[in-house]
Amino acid sequence: MTTLLPRIEIESAPHPTAAVIWLHGLGADGNDFAGLVPELDLSHCPPIRFVFPHAPTLPVTLNGGYVMPAWYDIYGTDLVGRQDGAGIQTSARAIEALIHNEIARGIPAHRIVLAGFSQGCAMALHTGLRFPERLAGLMALSGYLPLADTLAAERAPANAHTPIFMAHGSMDPVVIPARGEASRDLLTQLGYGVQWHSYPMQHSVHPREIADISVFLTQVLGSHTRAA
Repeated sequence: MTTLLPRIEIESAPHPTAAVIWLHGLGADGNDFAGLVPELDLSHCPPIRFVFPHAPTLPVTLNGGYVMPAWYDIYGTDLVGRQDGAGIQTSARAIEALIHNEIARGIPAHRIVLAGFSQGCAMALHTGLRFPERLAGLMALSGYLPLADTLAAERAPANAHTPIFMAHGSMDPVVIPARGEASRDLLTQLGYGVQWHSYPMQHSVHPREIADISVFLTQVLGSHTRAA
């Protein structure tokens, strides 16, 4: 049995019937986005359990082998030239275990959103698009699609029509806008429904983005959303 990642959990109201699993970026931890929950307008959503897992620590090549929280190793600044496929797959299994944990607690997959920022965004896209049960939606913030060459062969039909919210800073020096745009274009070519949002920011979160995330969560989890 897989040991679940340590995590922070916040419920927007008692007895949640939906969940958002939100993955942090390189060097951060689950606290990074936990503080964002009170800023979201969830007035038209059912009670939601927000799950903010902590990534394991490992040496990151790009940072001189410094040990830090990371979902996988990063070898170069271009992010996609050489990729840590084994590390990505290991973290994907850990994230899938969190999804299955929510299902076991009574929240079906189609009421679960998988979200992530930066490296967490990469993991949300990689894991969510391959997950064999339909998810409510994917939120991909300031990141990119890793192992893009294998997606067409490995993607799950169950999530072929899952809404994808992508957001990126127009001045992002960490994950350059072109990297996010290339991921958007590939997903669009593969037939995914991508909502693309660009904000005048660097590698961060914009106030308008918070409002747009609230709208997206209402769209995919709101009381009007039909159950499967």
